[in-house]
Amino acid sequence: MNQTARVFALNDFEQIVLANHPVVKQAGLLTDEARAKVQQAWGDFDPALKSYFGRKTFGNTEYYNNWSNELKIPVWLGGADLKVGYDRFVGTYTNPETRTGVPGLTGLGLSIPIGQGFLIDSRRNTLRQSKVMVNYAEAEKIKQINQVWFTAVKDYWNWFYAYRQYELIREGADLAYKRFVAVKNQTLLGDKPAIDSVEAAITFQERSLQLEKIKVELNNTRLLMSNHLWNEREEPVELTENTVPQNTEPPASAYYRSQLETLIDNASSTHPELLMLKNKGLQLQLERNYRREMLKPKLNLSASLITSRTDFSNYVPEYYDLQWSNYKLGVDFSFPLFLRAQRGKLQEIKVKQLALQYDVKQTGREINTNILNAFNNLVAYESQLAIQNLSIENQQTLLNGELAKFDLGESTLFLINSRETKLIDMKIKMAELVAGYQKAVAQLYYSVGTIAER
Repeated sequence: MNQTARVFALNDFEQIVLANHPVVKQAGLLTDEARAKVQQAWGDFDPALKSYFGRKTFGNTEYYNNWSNELKIPVWLGGADLKVGYDRFVGTYTNPETRTGVPGLTGLGLSIPIGQGFLIDSRRNTLRQSKVMVNYAEAEKIKQINQVWFTAVKDYWNWFYAYRQYELIREGADLAYKRFVAVKNQTLLGDKPAIDSVEAAITFQERSLQLEKIKVELNNTRLLMSNHLWNEREEPVELTENTVPQNTEPPASAYYRSQLETLIDNASSTHPELLMLKNKGLQLQLERNYRREMLKPKLNLSASLITSRTDFSNYVPEYYDLQWSNYKLGVDFSFPLFLRAQRGKLQEIKVKQLALQYDVKQTGREINTNILNAFNNLVAYESQLAIQNLSIENQQTLLNGELAKFDLGESTLFLINSRETKLIDMKIKMAELVAGYQKAVAQLYYSVGTIAER
């Protein structure tokens, strides 16, 4: 390794990605957006103040002088509205039904749906569903963050594999060059045949070509790694050439075997896709309850106590004061005879719920299958890594023996190069297996719906 090289550990890389990646930050906005919709839904419960003034005069006659004011305060219980109003309708041609005295009339009343809308109405339904969607958005945020993390980790191990190839091929090229120089000098002294010098030169040239090729792959994987790197100021960061991946040894533990059952249990309760479906189901259940309520007839009752009193300091005759005999009362009733629209909407919700149940079952099974597939890949990689490690040790022994025989003049440069090339290929294969194993670990946690703990 280069003396100036700086090791970029996977844990450090993950922390940077999860802290600064634009898509991760964008995913965080999903929850903020859902909370904003909850705030919007609460807006339907905000008190509302209305006021209207209209006046008409013509031919020295005041036709009407109307001033109407109302403060409406929505109440959660029963879908009712508390109303406080003040009306002053005067003028020659003002409707006698609405005409008031010069002081006007003050009213305190309540409007409440006795039938449809009593248990749940549109505004309460919207608010409840928007609260459910906050949890849905949180699960979707986790899902998007997991996708970013998984892609980044795979790119890290691709970079690791490319770098290990580069290291091994560079070491092989350096050895081939040193051997070429040594054999060339021996050839000039007459200790080795000229054909050995040609053999050494060809080996060096072949490995030099491999080195140039892997340099391109290494640079490409480094560029892909840089796609995930951003600083705190949301500026892209490039991975420098002197930055190298961590040196990971082949794992030798059966840790994931003991954790498999726990991981499957965790996935069944915390996997973001299942949480999204769960909250979608809650939303549909709320909508179903609302549509059931819509099957009831509309029966709205409104009542107000009225008085000509505008303040508490002036005298008002008792028969004009606030009492039970001074009131306005209204009843509004309507009922569609066939209820086709609402029955159709309710049936649509039931179909969506049934489809969601199938989706939950299939998604749960696919998640379990993906977890088991990832686990099986881990087990296979562990076996391959153990075998490959033994093969490398045996190949190293063969190479050492061949070098000893070559020093005694009992072997050829061709055999040494073949043994050495085979050893380099085996080590590259080992690096590929290590990278594959680590990506399988990431795949396992991604299938569970979480991020690997390190």
